[in-house]
Amino acid sequence: MGSKTLFKWSKQITCSQVGQLIKSEKDLQKALIIFDSATAEYTNGFRHDHDTFGLMISRLVSANQFRSAEALLDRMREEKCSITEDIFLSVCRGYTRVHRPLDSIRVFDKMEDYHCKPTEKSYITIFGILVEENQLKVAFRFYKYMRKTGIPASVVSLNILINELCKNSSSMDAALQIFHEMPDHGCTPDPYTYGTLINGLCKLGKIGEAKELFHEMGTKGCSPSVVTYTCLIRGLCQSNKLDEAVQLFEEMNCKGISPNVFTYSSLMDGFCKGGRSSEAMELLDLMVSKRLLPNIVTYSTLLHGLCEEGKLREALEILDKMKLQGLKPDAGQYGKIITGFCNVSKFQEAANFLDEMVLSGISPNRLTWSLRVRIHNAVVQGLCNSGNLTRAFQLYLSMRTRGFTNDAETFDTLVKCICKKGDLHKAYRIVDEMVLAGCIPDYGIWNAVVEGFWDRTKVREPAELLQAELMSELADE
Repeated sequence: MGSKTLFKWSKQITCSQVGQLIKSEKDLQKALIIFDSATAEYTNGFRHDHDTFGLMISRLVSANQFRSAEALLDRMREEKCSITEDIFLSVCRGYTRVHRPLDSIRVFDKMEDYHCKPTEKSYITIFGILVEENQLKVAFRFYKYMRKTGIPASVVSLNILINELCKNSSSMDAALQIFHEMPDHGCTPDPYTYGTLINGLCKLGKIGEAKELFHEMGTKGCSPSVVTYTCLIRGLCQSNKLDEAVQLFEEMNCKGISPNVFTYSSLMDGFCKGGRSSEAMELLDLMVSKRLLPNIVTYSTLLHGLCEEGKLREALEILDKMKLQGLKPDAGQYGKIITGFCNVSKFQEAANFLDEMVLSGISPNRLTWSLRVRIHNAVVQGLCNSGNLTRAFQLYLSMRTRGFTNDAETFDTLVKCICKKGDLHKAYRIVDEMVLAGCIPDYGIWNAVVEGFWDRTKVREPAELLQAELMSELADE
């Protein structure tokens, strides 16, 4: 492999010894040195076997060094070392990981040249790779090729195809058609088949068809899994059929199928969107009593529902529970709390949570940046309108320091409030910063500033005296 031979071996070197050293070495280059050092022992009668070659190929594939991995395949053939399909498939899967499905097919096509006949396992793996990479036309051609070579249709291969077709609304009908034709190919749909279709139909809002399939499962002796129940519960909640979702949840428990975190979260989401956050909180208590830990989605769902209903005390309790569990609230969750305080005109509390968010080191990403800008602007405006100008100006400066842009309405509110307080230099500074930010002051802002200066005695009295003198001169003429 071109690495320096630095490793010293005992006279009785074995493949098992080499394999263990390669496995335990985390550094790829050092693992290569071990492999090449063992190769140097060929003069002493040592030979790499299927296991040592396989381990080294696996390490190279994991590091995306595909050319070196394929070179080892060539060496295995030259040294007449048996190559199993698992080694080939590991290379194929590696190419899939970096989205190179055509290279996966190329390696698959070489298998027979290396005296390795592909089995049904290899065909289904490659078919799955093509479907997963959305190479549907190539996948269908490959499927026909499979059938020609004598590989029968199987539930596994058809499930792979159905799963991919269910991802798009335009191909959902094709997925259902394959499902209905499965018995013609000697294949009986299994729980995974039904679950995949039910999930796809629910995502498209076709709850009626999903329920029909769910009931058909029972008549065919196919038991729904917790995943299938969860998909249908989520679909019913999204279609505002909350009572049906609750009935299905209770049915699960009666049949001894334990709901998981996603089941609870889906039903909580339905309760919160239906204005029934108290029931969602009861469900949280039940979930915890079953020793299931809520995840970030569970907490986010509850925060949204509680804040929408103005139950800020309960929302803060949920935020505290998150922190105690070791989960760090993100900008979106803080945003729900802050917006909730703004909705009930508690702007000081909103500003405090903005500070907490910043001190927690939460950096906005591309998705949450605009949310944080909106929140900051809303709090600044609220503080101004509630008379807390000092805090509003502090928050304004903090926004500028962190690169947040203020909108025209925020500038307008700040300037007018500051002018009323008589701090005209500060108002002028904000107008100047407003122009630099690309916002054009409107008539209201200029009027507020001009009136502010006009109301100052040092400006008004000389102007009135000048006016009086001019009027007097005009009268004399």
